Amino acid sequence: MGKSGLKYMIIGAGGTGGAVGSHLARAGYDVTFIARGRHLEAMRADGLRVLKPAGDFVIDPVQACTSDEFLEAGCRPDVIFVCLKGYAVDGMIPFIAEAAGRDTIVIPVLNIFGTGGKMQEKLPGITVTDGCIYVASEISEPGTILMKGDILRVVFGLRRDQKAGSAAKVMPVLEKVRDDLCDSGIEGILSDNIERDALRKFSYVSPQGACGLYYDVPVGAVQKPGEVRDCFASLVQEISDIADAMGIGFGEDVVKINLDITEGLAPDMTTSLQRDIARGGSSEIDGLIYEVPRLAARYGVSVPVYEKITAELKERKL
Repeated sequence: MGKSGLKYMIIGAGGTGGAVGSHLARAGYDVTFIARGRHLEAMRADGLRVLKPAGDFVIDPVQACTSDEFLEAGCRPDVIFVCLKGYAVDGMIPFIAEAAGRDTIVIPVLNIFGTGGKMQEKLPGITVTDGCIYVASEISEPGTILMKGDILRVVFGLRRDQKAGSAAKVMPVLEKVRDDLCDSGIEGILSDNIERDALRKFSYVSPQGACGLYYDVPVGAVQKPGEVRDCFASLVQEISDIADAMGIGFGEDVVKINLDITEGLAPDMTTSLQRDIARGGSSEIDGLIYEVPRLAARYGVSVPVYEKITAELKERKL
């Protein structure tokens, strides 16, 4: 058992889960990765290697197994970090339902806004928070996580509808999770308004992915004045308008903030959404882009730029 007493399960040992879980494990916490394929085989053989600007490290041995192996062992995690692409979440719901105990807390940290609430509907009786993560990381080869920067921030918390019923029981555990993350070199933030904070993160990744796909360009096109930059700014503003309609306004100039974020990125960088589509596999396009007009309609907000891009990308059958 790790030094805090909490047993952590990380579903997905890729760029997101590999970064979070490796830092927790390095700090001495009890972490089990749910993985598969060549990545799992490599971790079992040589540990999990993490390459990062501040210094590389290896977790060896590493606790890693398949979902079936975890269930066979009869373990019960205290905290489950869900670190998957949005399209893979539904397929893991039966496993989470079987693996979780009555007091297990599930913390999804995905790019897609509202994932926690949707998971909660499918996991009655289990506390599912919401969350998001800030990290630039990927699997560079089986068994190796490449972190392209030192930022590693996990933001999580209870939604407004959960606070009345779950806060007294759950908050002490969430505070311990926050402390464990911070002790591990991760910036752990227990949010008092997770809808706002998750939508703020979404307000960058969704417009960047939409512009990148629509114009077939890297982030450099957003960095310089012109049509692409103007489009990005309009998309961010439309999400800000949705936030206002939801009653969770950002209270800051999120357009300027997100434009400033792009300035610190390599001009040739593309989004994971672009890379997934280029490979011809599954992608998060529905949750990252097509969901925005649906959300806007729910709150009576006009999003003409998102609607134009959605129509075009659907016409391309993406």
